[in-house]
Amino acid sequence: MTGSSDLAVGEDGRSRCPWGLSTPLYVEYHDTEWGRPVRDTVGLFERMTLEAFQSGLSWLTILRKRPAFRAAFAGFDPAAVAAFGAGTVEALLLDAGIVRNQRKIEATIANARAVLALTEPLEELVWSFAPPPRPAPARLADVPAVTAESRALAKALRGHGFVFVGPTTAYALMQACGLVNDHLAGCAARDAAVEPAAQTAGLTAPAG
Repeated sequence: MTGSSDLAVGEDGRSRCPWGLSTPLYVEYHDTEWGRPVRDTVGLFERMTLEAFQSGLSWLTILRKRPAFRAAFAGFDPAAVAAFGAGTVEALLLDAGIVRNQRKIEATIANARAVLALTEPLEELVWSFAPPPRPAPARLADVPAVTAESRALAKALRGHGFVFVGPTTAYALMQACGLVNDHLAGCAARDAAVEPAAQTAGLTAPAG
C-alpha cells in the first residue's frame, strides 16, 4: 500500500471516499450508513435484497428507488415477503417505482423464505463471517471486490437456500453492513464506523 490517497474533499471541507461526493444522496448514504454495523434481520434482509437488485445497475438508481422498494416489499419483513404469491409478483412487475425484474423479485421471495427456515438468526449467520479488522485502505485500488470471507459467506447462504448471493454481492453486503470498514484512510466517516471485532462480541466467532 502506498502513501497516496484517493480521498476527495467536499464543499464542507471534509475528506471522503470519492464516490461519496457525487450526489447529495450519496453523501448522506456514505456519511451515515455505509460501513456502519447492521445487526438485525430486517436490516440485513433489506440490504441483501437491494444489493441483489443493484446487480447490473448503479447503486444510485437503487438509493433513489429505496422508499418504493420498502413499500413494495412490506418494509422488508421476511415473514410478510415470504407469503407473497404469484399475484403479488405480477403486481410488482407493474410497479414502476422499483426495478421490475421478475427473477430478482422471485429471488427476494425465496430469500425471505430462506430467512424463516434458518435455525439461527440471520444476523448471527452473516456476522459469523466477519473478518478481523485490517489496515485502512489508502486508495480505491486497495479495496477488494471479493474476499475469502465473502466467498465463504456466499457459499453458506446458498447452502441455506438463498439465491442471488454470489461472492461479489456478499462482499458488497459485508461493506454496507459494517462487517468490514472500507472507508479510505483519512475519510471523515471511517472513525464513525465501529470496528467489526467490537461488534461481534457475543455472536458466533468470525470464520477463520
